[in-house]
Amino acid sequence: MYEVRAKKHLGQHFLKDENIAARIAGSLSASAKQVLEVGPGTGMLTKYLLKQNFDKFVAVEVDRESAAFLRIHYPQLGDGLLEADILRMDFAGVFEGPFSVIGNFPYNISSQILFRVLENHEQVYEAVGMFQREVAVRIAAPPGKKDYGILSVLLQAWYDIEYLFTVDPAVFTPPPKVQSAVIRLQRNDRKELGCSEKMLLQVVKTAFNQRRKTLHNALKPLGDYNGEFAGKRAEQLSVEQFVSLTNVMQEIMAASNPE
Repeated sequence: MYEVRAKKHLGQHFLKDENIAARIAGSLSASAKQVLEVGPGTGMLTKYLLKQNFDKFVAVEVDRESAAFLRIHYPQLGDGLLEADILRMDFAGVFEGPFSVIGNFPYNISSQILFRVLENHEQVYEAVGMFQREVAVRIAAPPGKKDYGILSVLLQAWYDIEYLFTVDPAVFTPPPKVQSAVIRLQRNDRKELGCSEKMLLQVVKTAFNQRRKTLHNALKPLGDYNGEFAGKRAEQLSVEQFVSLTNVMQEIMAASNPE
């Protein structure tokens, strides 16, 4: 019988629990019509997604061995199985209009997958994913929590995030050395950010780079900030406050570097 070896360099931990697979698949909103599964592996989650009769379902798998296994066991995927790298995939070339992303994400690229979601927030209206638990907690953390960080701010600018449930290592082959968790991101009502996205990324990264320092000190690489948040630390600011801060920092940087 054709078997797939989990490859460490791809961060593969194959899901083997039927109940967890069904629960993840059922976490997509009822309005999901076009769905992209990332890293289907041996198809445990794929099996439950195929039962949902989406208008369009695509599974993207970078591992040739897994792709060959899926072609044998899930021939109904047909052209919907793409051998490609999610980090280089042209989403607009695959889907017209909004779509959902779902998967048991490889832990070694889970943050990069989320940055791809961010880059395509106008098209990706929902994402349901399995992550290393500490990453999931960080993404869903509200302002004021020690886990609140760069990804929390950037993702929460565009998405409402829910921590759904924790997953034990025993449901995977091979079992990871950490606990896992499933979270759901759903696009919020924000149409415009209210500041430069590129500048927001720069400000947020700089602010959290020295998160123990007040923003007056942490932001010194960008400029001399003495505004209303100067005495606060990065983890204390909401998305809206970071947007305001970004606009102020842009003015400060422009004033100190006149053309």
